[in-house]
Amino acid sequence: MLAGIVWWKWVCIVLMYYTLVAGLTMDIPRLDILHESIRNLYYHVPMWFGMTILLGASLVYSLRYLMNNKLSDDQRAASFATVALVMGTAGILTGMQWARVTWGSWWNNDPKQTGAAIGMLMYLAYLVLRGAIDDVDRRARVAAVANVIFFAVYIPMIFIVPRLTDSLHPGSGGNPGFNSYDLDGRMRLVFYPAVIGWTLLGFWLADIGFRRRLIDLRIKFNG
Repeated sequence: MLAGIVWWKWVCIVLMYYTLVAGLTMDIPRLDILHESIRNLYYHVPMWFGMTILLGASLVYSLRYLMNNKLSDDQRAASFATVALVMGTAGILTGMQWARVTWGSWWNNDPKQTGAAIGMLMYLAYLVLRGAIDDVDRRARVAAVANVIFFAVYIPMIFIVPRLTDSLHPGSGGNPGFNSYDLDGRMRLVFYPAVIGWTLLGFWLADIGFRRRLIDLRIKFNG
């Protein structure tokens, strides 16, 4: 079984192990308010990076489906969106933990928090929509169009709107980004591998989901 794991999956295993161990044990900057909670930077932020990349991949496959009507592209899009939703939910939960420590409460109605929650609900609606349509081709077309619309709404809501309003998040609403005050060389040694590791993990899970969906399709068409 291990022989079937391609090289990037081995890279994922190594990076995730490194992130989990180094993220909890390596030295960090000693900052007021953040203290040990700054280690969440290795988990919360890379999850959001990975989620965004997965949503982008889902969008690409939805566009490919609209151009060539290949059901495999629709199944890829659905698999990426599903894993992105799971990773985004984990990102919200880890962000709530961080907010409780640094901002004083689990939920602060911060623009980025609210936008993230709305975005996850949109992609949950995408999956619900898929489940509500029995015809495979019609479901693929409707889901592909919905995916394009949701992505076009979600990305500005997460990356543009918070920068135009008051936001507690670093890099938004006039607040300095992490690079400006606490992402020093020590943290970069873990942060960047963590981003790659979480993203590869997302692609790995999406690949597993895609193969499961193909099996379901074959069973459906072959009876």
